[in-house]
Amino acid sequence: MKILVLNSGSSSVKFKIYEVNGDDRELAHGMVERIGLQHADVKCGCCLVHDPKCAAKYFGEPGQLCIPDHNVAINMICDLLRSDRCGVIKDISEIAGIGHRVVHGGEEFSNTALIDDKVIEGIERCAKLAPLHNPPALLGIRACMEAFKNTPQAAVFDTAFHRSIPEKAFRYAIPEEFYLKHGIRKYGFHGTSHRYVSREAAKLLGKPIEETRIITCHLGNGSSITAVAGGKSIDTTMGLTPLAGVMMGTRPGDLDPYIPIFMIKELGMSAPEVDKILNKHSGFEGICHHHDVREIEALSKDGDKNCSLALEMFAYRASRFIGGSAMALNGVDAIVFTGGIGEHDADMRARMLANATHLGVKIDPERNAKHEKVITTDSSPTKVFVIPTNEELVIARDTAWIVKKLAEHNESKAVAAVAN
Repeated sequence: MKILVLNSGSSSVKFKIYEVNGDDRELAHGMVERIGLQHADVKCGCCLVHDPKCAAKYFGEPGQLCIPDHNVAINMICDLLRSDRCGVIKDISEIAGIGHRVVHGGEEFSNTALIDDKVIEGIERCAKLAPLHNPPALLGIRACMEAFKNTPQAAVFDTAFHRSIPEKAFRYAIPEEFYLKHGIRKYGFHGTSHRYVSREAAKLLGKPIEETRIITCHLGNGSSITAVAGGKSIDTTMGLTPLAGVMMGTRPGDLDPYIPIFMIKELGMSAPEVDKILNKHSGFEGICHHHDVREIEALSKDGDKNCSLALEMFAYRASRFIGGSAMALNGVDAIVFTGGIGEHDADMRARMLANATHLGVKIDPERNAKHEKVITTDSSPTKVFVIPTNEELVIARDTAWIVKKLAEHNESKAVAAVAN
């Protein structure tokens, strides 16, 4: 069964296509960039170069690609996947289902959903909670409805994995009406990533997922840490929005909630100005004017004190959340690192776990430096794993499950109709 996975942004569409049949092979991946802008670009992991045979009709002048909207982008992806160079399908009818990453499902969606008019309306309602992410996802969904007609589509929500968080953890200590009338509560994000790596960690532990206590650390330009008990999220660091929790590339993480009010009342800033500061100019960027941790570490080694401080702040705050997660779980079997920083930054992993011996963590420096899958000693009571995340594979598997259930439902209806 071939499944197309899409991650639609405001000016880009990332795609992967999988053969989901047990071994779950990736067949191709790529990206359409600068949609609606000049000099758009298309890349594909099958060929790594532009394929003029499939892209020619989208060119104005040679070398200037015109992709005015998501509809054209989706059609171009279809052409690319059918092209002589890529050749993973001969016809779009071979694609059994399409899975979409949707950032925010609010309280409406606790699982992957078969997309229909009601689901689209629900995603639209949740757009107020993710105004930068849900609308582009809808553009991708509607473009696929036009291009693929009757092919089933599924929405996989970043927030869904965290719907198991108990009320004592997801409620904010503000008047109840703000939750009941406006949905102001902790939702959490990166859920698809946390779900994937926690299940992979259970396999490495050799335990049923239901018997595990795992802390998953998704660390990158955006970062979150989740406590996973028995395969279910029981708490996470991000909240109503992805601003909360761990310090990030350009976002502050947790801070005194009066700070934005102070900025508006005392400093005369507007709400949009404060929004921009908190989303684009805080975190690492705010402390040392850089947000790429690789650059920051290099500058720190050269003596930049602000870069050194930013690294210390990030490690300290993350370690506090790891410790708090262990308390919430009443112990921990494994800690998982994933994401760009989590997977590739051995020094940062060591910083974060420097005071974790009381959690039963014994880091093996050599294994950590080599980014091995297990970076603790053989005698370490608590294991620490480095597991590359694969959100697209989760989306593909969920979509294949939806397609299978839909086929079974349609078959049952057909049998019932014949019987009658």
